Amino acid sequence: MYSDSDLDQAVTAGVLPPQLAADFRDYVAAQRATPAVDEEHFRFLTGFNDIFVTIAITLLLVAVAQLGGLLAPAAGAAAIAATSWVLALYFTARRRMALPSIVLLLTFVGGIAAAIVAIPAPHAILVDDRSSATAVSAAAGLAALGAWAHWRRFRVPITPAAGAAASVGLVISLIVAAVPTARPLVWAMLLAGGLAVFGYAMRWDMSDPRRETRRADVAFWLHLVAAPMIAHPVFQLLGVFEDQLALGTAVVVLLLYLVFALVALAIDRRALLVSSLVYVLYAMSALIRTTGAVELSAALTALVIGAALLSLSAFWQGIRARLVLRLGALGRRLPPIAAAI
Repeated sequence: MYSDSDLDQAVTAGVLPPQLAADFRDYVAAQRATPAVDEEHFRFLTGFNDIFVTIAITLLLVAVAQLGGLLAPAAGAAAIAATSWVLALYFTARRRMALPSIVLLLTFVGGIAAAIVAIPAPHAILVDDRSSATAVSAAAGLAALGAWAHWRRFRVPITPAAGAAASVGLVISLIVAAVPTARPLVWAMLLAGGLAVFGYAMRWDMSDPRRETRRADVAFWLHLVAAPMIAHPVFQLLGVFEDQLALGTAVVVLLLYLVFALVALAIDRRALLVSSLVYVLYAMSALIRTTGAVELSAALTALVIGAALLSLSAFWQGIRARLVLRLGALGRRLPPIAAAI
């Protein structure tokens, strides 16, 4: 199975003429009766060998962590990061294997962060809020630098998303370390960080509206990171998971989900809908319980939301076409809709 990124690399290498690659994409889109951009393609597997190699990598890294941990917890985490980089030199740089590359990036960045956090005694960072925030700042900062170095060497599409998440963590932890009284504002700061990552994702998306290059894969992962950073703080601030969800709050949650749906349609990305799904399920269940159907609330909630999402998926292109046409000049910078009208 070949991805758009593979076609783009073949064009760059001179293996395929640009027009032939474009004609192939148009043919596939016509066969599916949907624009290629609407499929949100990203390469997760290049074959079953990806799964086989990932299992082997996981076993090896677990062993490395345990052996390094005999010296010190920080040594085990650092060993994971170092081993991940060495393995990436072959499985990412040479073999271009999708799933192993994703796993190795995450273990590399995560290993760096864990090593920094584990440098003091295991529980030393919990002494007070300031020392805890300082340790998190150091871990997030070095994780962000590690992600940058990994991107410069390997260009794995998920890397900017990992770096963006680490950068948000760095900024928030620095603020809390400098002003401990700002801790109650963490959710608001996380929301601001999520919006910043969303804007960064849109920058990548708008540079490739037809989603024919690796930039679209980078945007996909950035949207996947930004979505929970936006959805979770919003609903957390609304008190969705308090003991008793108020009727008014449940209605607000449903209205916000509608707003998220409009944004998802406009930018042709579904991550925001998926990230906020658990909240809307909970809110809908609360609304149904107010009618007295307590025993059937879970089933009715699944039925209503499931049917709504399936309908949205089935009519995605048509609804999106009408929405984007109303956005004027902004709509022309979004993924094309010609095949969906």
